[in-house]
Amino acid sequence: MKSAKKKSNKLRKRILVALMLLIGVTIIATGVIAYGPVKTLASLEKVDDFPLYVMTYHGTYLFDLFIEEGIEWGPYKKIDETVNPEACTSFAALNEAGDAVFGRNLDWHHRSSLLLYTKPPNGYASISMVDLYYLGYEGMQEIPWSKRLPLLATPYATIDGMNECGVAISQNAVPQRNTPTDPNKPTLLQSQILRLVLDHAKDVDEALELIRNYNVKFLLPNHFHIADASGNSAIVEYIDDGMAILRNKNPWQVSTNFLLSESQQPDCWRYQKANAVLAETQGVASQNEAMDLLHATSQDHTVWSVVYNLSSGEIRLAMGKEYNKVFSFKLKMKNRN
Repeated sequence: MKSAKKKSNKLRKRILVALMLLIGVTIIATGVIAYGPVKTLASLEKVDDFPLYVMTYHGTYLFDLFIEEGIEWGPYKKIDETVNPEACTSFAALNEAGDAVFGRNLDWHHRSSLLLYTKPPNGYASISMVDLYYLGYEGMQEIPWSKRLPLLATPYATIDGMNECGVAISQNAVPQRNTPTDPNKPTLLQSQILRLVLDHAKDVDEALELIRNYNVKFLLPNHFHIADASGNSAIVEYIDDGMAILRNKNPWQVSTNFLLSESQQPDCWRYQKANAVLAETQGVASQNEAMDLLHATSQDHTVWSVVYNLSSGEIRLAMGKEYNKVFSFKLKMKNRN
């Protein structure tokens, strides 16, 4: 009888130990899974009252799980019904040292903005700008923990950015056209095309090859402007006949808000101004001169002006046309100290 009782107690202890081990493993596993998101949300910092936030994304955001089949949804909560025809200017140029620079104005009517660092496990590190309006944060001067969960979708809401290989990309508004669709290709939203390029392209050619593999669903009609550290750049447009690629023929290339692939092109003063300034210098512009050119082509509704140095990884950023208050950031570039 005592022997049976001892066996029962031993069995109970073993079960208890097994349960405690299981609970311990579960707690550790939960901690490991939650570590990335929690650390990501904890890194959020407001650096300007515009407001401008900075955040570092830790761990994976699972983009590679979706790019094979495509993504039919997006993180956007709000989409404007009309497109501002005077939205955005970008240009690729070279500075006096031969470094490629990429300048870009976001001309829109939202204010809350985020500069996001990412380093996915199976992709390139990058820095990108996100319009937080589309995640429901417009005008918020503080983002409490209780409202931070949507920030985990920020990699999917990229507006422009640069990766550690020196590839930059932006999206600029254009008139609506019929976007061709290939039933044999997966579909990504326009902002996810930018994420695809930043995560996986080491130069313009590789970016174009990646983009060719996908249909693009435009929530707002845009074309893409891409540049790399070698000085190559290209504009990708979607027109009725298919995808048009316009490579730079000069050491500079400018993009605003009309389709360069169409024969009838409107007279855009921002395009003419940027093109004329860069033509006069044969595409040479220091980061300060690039910011001056963004100032010269800015509008009343310019949200941010950013200059990416595709060689050094330096980033200059001005919010809301405050060109006397330029923030500096840095992305560590691949194969460079």
